[in-house]
Amino acid sequence: MRALTVLVFVVGAGSLGAEMAAARLLAPYFGDSTIIWANTIGVCLIALAVGHWLGGRFADRHPHLTGLRVLVLIAAALLAVVPLVAGPFLDLAIEAFDRIEAGAFVGSLLGMLVLIALPLVLIGAATPWATKLAVTDLETTGSTVGRLGALGTAGSLVGTFVSSLLLIPFVGSQRTFIVLALAMALVAAVGLRRRLWVVPALIAAALLLPPGVTKPAQADDRVLDEAETLYQYARVIEHPVRDGTGAPVVERRLELNEGQAIHSVWRKDTVLTGNYWDAFQVLPFAVADPARGDAPTAPPRSIAMLGNAGGTVARAALRFFPQVRFDGVEIDGRVSEMGRRWLGMPDDPRLRVHTADARPFLRSGGAGDGEGRYDLIGVDAYRQPYIPFYLTTKEFFGEVRDRLTPRGAVVVNIGHPEGDDALERALTATMRTHFPSVVRWPVTATNTLVLGTTSRASAARLRAAVPTLPAELRPVAEAAAAELGGPLGGGPVYTDDRAPVEWLIDGSIVSYATK
Repeated sequence: MRALTVLVFVVGAGSLGAEMAAARLLAPYFGDSTIIWANTIGVCLIALAVGHWLGGRFADRHPHLTGLRVLVLIAAALLAVVPLVAGPFLDLAIEAFDRIEAGAFVGSLLGMLVLIALPLVLIGAATPWATKLAVTDLETTGSTVGRLGALGTAGSLVGTFVSSLLLIPFVGSQRTFIVLALAMALVAAVGLRRRLWVVPALIAAALLLPPGVTKPAQADDRVLDEAETLYQYARVIEHPVRDGTGAPVVERRLELNEGQAIHSVWRKDTVLTGNYWDAFQVLPFAVADPARGDAPTAPPRSIAMLGNAGGTVARAALRFFPQVRFDGVEIDGRVSEMGRRWLGMPDDPRLRVHTADARPFLRSGGAGDGEGRYDLIGVDAYRQPYIPFYLTTKEFFGEVRDRLTPRGAVVVNIGHPEGDDALERALTATMRTHFPSVVRWPVTATNTLVLGTTSRASAARLRAAVPTLPAELRPVAEAAAAELGGPLGGGPVYTDDRAPVEWLIDGSIVSYATK
């Protein structure tokens, strides 16, 4: 009985641990949205259910422990192979799905079916088989089944936390799979013939294989750094581009998960990007300062960036505004480390980087003595399909308002599919519950900056401030003033109780996948 309880516990850990690791294998290719998690959980549950059904039949036909041990040994071997074949398979899969426009939904579903379904079917078969062997007295059937069920659930809980909090961030997805497979193989091999111990030996040897690059770079790109953190897969690449004169230059980019969105950029000889990050430097000048009357607004003295990433906005603000105090709030400390090493985020006493979630940071009163107030709060903590719902609600924007100075403004970067304004309408309606003046700048086809303030904001005020700005910022400010306009209407107001942002985003993904 003791051998069965240990086996059930370890197999339970392997099942949920493999599920967590499988989601991380998919993230660099298909992202980490709720629909990807739905595919991951759905495939795992179906595979385990099929395994339970087959396991019951196997147990009735072969009611002996040796057969169960061999089954778990085969499952362990298949599980160890998953990360070794995942990279080449997913590379080919994503190319094929891109050609047929199947999208992340179909791609991730088929990826899970091919990579992880069979090992999980075998893992699922272990529990009913073990239950059959453990029940020796009909009068204690209930307590025996309950005990094994509890042990399997406890193992699943341990596998979830150990994989998510320890193995994936510290040894990576590949070795997470192999460690889980090794634990299963060692328990299963006890009592089997010596020649079968070659399976755990080979799995242990696989731990020595270097993980290499999780996701290969595209043509002409070079991976400088990558990491699987507590929150996501992150990497920095070098990408060749051309500057304003047409000369070739190297640009470093921070990519998260599947890399569809770029979260920070760096070029050697400039702090400007030619993209939406530059807008955070000029939009505060569209806001009237009550203390200055009709005079142009002064440069911001304090900025908080919620979603600091690699520090692209911070680097420019410190360059253009010498008196500024900049609080960069980034939930993922590993991303901040990449920003310092590769993306030029400076070691400057004016810059304080806080490893914290955005909303708890605001709720605590910001930095310092808890009375932090900011002339600008930038929100770049979400981009499709990764939008924490609690950063889209009426209550969140109320907390943002409470942290602003009288001339303060919040500037939100809203990433969206080209031609899709549903997210912008919802966020705009929600912001207007606290900010009477809201304006928008559609910087690119997929990025719109929306500004909200309790003061007054206008294109005319920004245009009047252009001569007071540093020379490098003037073209950006002129472009913003030319396109700054009123807010979109018609969206719903999101609250902490009801913010169906996942449905909105995943609906667009499914729509694209089924075109």
